[in-house]
Formats: sequence, structure tokens, C-alpha cells
Amino acid sequence: MVQRSASFGGRLTRLLQQIYPELDSEILGSQVVEAFWPQDTHRRKRPRTPGNTLWSERDALLIAYGNSLVDGSHKPLDLLYDFLLTHMQGVVDGVHILPFFPYTSDDGFAVTDYRKVNPELGDWADIRRIGGAFHLMSDMVLNHVSSQSPWFNAYRQGQAPFDGFFYEASPEQDLSQVVRPRTTPLLQEVETANGVKHVWCTFSHDQVDLNFENPEVLLEILRIIRLHIDQGVRIIRLDAVAFIWKQAGSPSIHLPETHAIVQLLRLLADYATETVVLLTETNVPRAENLSYFGNRNEAHVVYNFPLPPLILHAMLAGSARFLLKWARAMPPAPLGCAYLNFTASHDGIGMRPAEGVLPQAEIDQMIECVRESGGLVSMRSLPDGGQAPYEVNCTYFDAMSRTLQGADDLKVGRFICSQTIPMSLEGIPAFYIHALLATPNDHDAVARRGMNRAINRHRWDYPALCERLQDAQTEQSQVLSALSDRLRLRAQQPAFHPNATQFTLQLDDRVFALWRQSLDRAQSIFALHNVSADGVILPPGALNLIEGEDWQDLLSGEGVTWDAEITLAPYQCRWISNRA
Repeated sequence: MVQRSASFGGRLTRLLQQIYPELDSEILGSQVVEAFWPQDTHRRKRPRTPGNTLWSERDALLIAYGNSLVDGSHKPLDLLYDFLLTHMQGVVDGVHILPFFPYTSDDGFAVTDYRKVNPELGDWADIRRIGGAFHLMSDMVLNHVSSQSPWFNAYRQGQAPFDGFFYEASPEQDLSQVVRPRTTPLLQEVETANGVKHVWCTFSHDQVDLNFENPEVLLEILRIIRLHIDQGVRIIRLDAVAFIWKQAGSPSIHLPETHAIVQLLRLLADYATETVVLLTETNVPRAENLSYFGNRNEAHVVYNFPLPPLILHAMLAGSARFLLKWARAMPPAPLGCAYLNFTASHDGIGMRPAEGVLPQAEIDQMIECVRESGGLVSMRSLPDGGQAPYEVNCTYFDAMSRTLQGADDLKVGRFICSQTIPMSLEGIPAFYIHALLATPNDHDAVARRGMNRAINRHRWDYPALCERLQDAQTEQSQVLSALSDRLRLRAQQPAFHPNATQFTLQLDDRVFALWRQSLDRAQSIFALHNVSADGVILPPGALNLIEGEDWQDLLSGEGVTWDAEITLAPYQCRWISNRA
């Protein structure tokens, strides 16, 4: 007989005892089940077994705001849907629509109502329509809500249950070790019906942190996740999850209760009748990031956060030395888990994941080079009162405008190479819409909105964009066409399954080289990426091409023999495979 401790009920009880040791875990467990599986819904009898079937080589994601495309007359979600059907069919099979809720700041990450779609974008019917055609990812902004939300207004008025929804602290407590992603004061003084309170604000004073020590907060979040699943969402992005549990005198990041809450969410996802995938957003150094795989019992997918700064450095330095060193030390994702590989996102290019991987002198050089290309830098506070670069703010396309050696005319080729690397790596590739569209820096938006991140959150006039995409001479058309072709080709290669075998090859510091092998061992691909402006010649025998098999570069169509030298033009990529 299965022991209760290994059953759904036993595992749920154990997690709740860990998170809320003072409460009756049996009663709270019933409330959790009722929140996630309300009346007339049910769970699986057995959990979904970890394996390699949740994704395949056909999976790739587009990341976009609901209003990345506008025309002044149609709903932005209508335009996004049109773009997806017109340009993304067969290119990606999933779409991450960044926070599409009503909000007050931070482009959606200061949510006022998790249950509504921002009416300026569209409505739930528009979300469901996109979810009917593509795997849909939504943001569960776990850590905080808007200071102008109904929840926080009710808190200030002392209304139950919201009077216990927000995390309070005292300026007298030792908060010196708290890890901060921003430079604003941690605590905000507010007047409430119960007197003056100091609420915890990890990110900004318009983003007030929720108090997960109150189980009512967890239950409400579970009800919202259920609503999103019912509306067609199948990938839940746990935004800023590392910060959700606080403790004065500690760094208040990655605390055991945080991991236990992620494990609880994974338990519910594994028993959901729908296929629900959890993605954790933890922009932190590698070991901390990988901890969210847990023991195959936390996130299904984690962002590969070191990639954006490491690929950027390789392209600017013309050397893959540090990228290769990092890749050699990266473990395969555990069974039933995967990496999400990306370069560009709606945020800046995070510098924290480069800590301990890139020497500080290399980081400083890279930042200065991006500044010369029009980029900006955002800072974070350190425990000693100092500041350090938190992220570089620049479109990834414009970050490729020059190298450490200066400006040249190889920007487009350099950029396409940078975007091919995530396609080749173990994991699922994801592409920010402004990377696929070769969007330049939007300095007007920075001046207008007063925030560095606006530089990479341009809103394209959709008719004007369509004209540019129809003109083969524009950078937008060239980049979208090239990357779309490669993604369509990638989707046909079993060796690019997110969990297919990967080995890093040391051939030349200018070449980021990988060997991928399909799960059934039938296909091998040698993925070569020349990150330099030099032509590179690899000698005969540099690759382990088996004699007697037919080898072909999938990208160029060129045949390759096992005993011939292999040439790479500046920024050229090759996918040399034994299966054409």
C-alpha cells in the first residue's frame, strides 16, 4: 500500500507544516485543495511522472507585451494575434504575454487586479484566442501588488482579510543584509486605520510586498492561478519568486519557506488535469538560480540568466572563452526539467548572473562598450551602502552596434549569430519580440517615461512595421526572416530536443562549439558559432565526424566530409549534422 507521506495528501500536509508550523495543516490542506480545485473540478489520481515529454525540439517562445504592437484603432491584443498568425506560425509554438492586467507602474508589474485584463489591451476572450493557437504563458506577480490596488486600499482601511496581506517591518530591525535589486528605500511609511505602518517594498514604493506568512495570501494566489489556467494559460511564470518570504536579520532571498511554496505549487501542477508548467524568474548567480529545480520537485523550467551577459561579452570581445568555460560547467537539467534560453528580455541585461563568471574588468569593458552604443546602466544597492550595476539597458540589437575593437558594418551578422546560440543550446529558446524585430534603442521613451528600461520596450506602429517587414532591405525584415528560417529548421532536428545530450567543444576561443545528440542517438549536430569578425579555419579532424556517414551543414546546405577543414566566415554559424 502507498504510504500516506508519499501520497498527495501526505506531501501537501508535510509542505504546509514546513511553511506554517503553527497552523492545522489538515484544515489548511483542505483550503488549498478548494482554492486550486473549486467545486466541479478535480485532480489527477496520480501525479504526472517526470520525463522528457512536456516539450520537444518544436518548442520555442515569443515574449511580448500586450501592446508591443499598436495602431491607434484596433485592440493591441488583436494586433499581437495577427502578428502571431502572420509571422510566427511554425516559428514559435508558445507566447509569453507580459503582465496584461490593470496596473499603475513598471509596465504591468505593479498589478491592481489579477483577475482582469487591462481594457486598453483587450479582454479575456482575446487571451483565450491566443491561448487556443499557441502555448500561453502568463505572469504570476507573486511578490507584490500596486500601492493603489483594492487590496492595499483595504489594508490601509483595516478591512479583513486584507489587513494582514502586506509585510510590515520596523525601521529599528536589522535590515542591513536584505538583498536589494533597486536603490530605493526598503520600507515605506503609510497611514492606516490601525496607525502608522512601515511596509516592505523590495522593488519600488508602488510595489508593496505581500505577506506570505498569512496563509490567506497563499490561498488567494492559488485562486488566481486557477483562474488563469481556466482561461487557457499553461505556463505560469513565477515573477520575483525568490523574494516572497522575508525575515529581518537575513538576506530575505531564497529562504526555505520560499522553496517550500514553490514545491507546493509544483505538487498542485503535477496533479492538475491540465498540463501546467512552472517557470521561476530568479535573476541571480548560477547556483542560486539552479536551486529552483529543487530535487525535481520545484520549477519545471528556469531561466538561463547567465546567457544574456555571457553571449553579449562573447560577441563584443570576439572570444567565447568565458562562455565556453561557463557552458562546460553547466549541469544537464534534471529529468522532467529544462532551461529557458534567451538573450533579450523586457528587462535589462542582468549583471548579477555574470558575477564569478566574468572578471570585473571584462564586465566594465562590456558595459562601457554598450554605453558607446547608446545603452544605459541601472544600479542596485549593496549591504555596505554602496552601489553596483544591476543591469545594462539597451536593445540587444543595438548592443551589437560595435565591438570592443570599435564600430564596423557587421552588426546584422553579429546579431543573428548571437540569437542562433540559444537555439543550439540544451533547453527551450525564447525570443523577445524586439530581438526578432531588430528594434533600435528607444531614447524618446526613456525621456518621456523617466525609466531606463523603456529603452527596450518600444511600441511599434503596426502598419509601419508591416511595411518594413515587406521591404527586404530593412534590418527588421532581414533579421526576422533569418531567425524565422533557423527556428523552422531547428524544429525539425531531434538533436535539438531541450533535453538532448550536449557536450561543449574546445576548438578555438573564437568559436562557441557544441555537440548535440538526439535522445535516441540517431542524430548528431555539431553547432558552431564564430563570435568574431575573423575568418576561422578548423583543421581536418577537429570534429568527430564519423567516416562513412553523410554530413551536411543544415544552415547552408553544404556537404561536409569527415577529413576536410571547416571554414567559418565572420559571425557564421554552422549546424553540421549526419541527418539532412
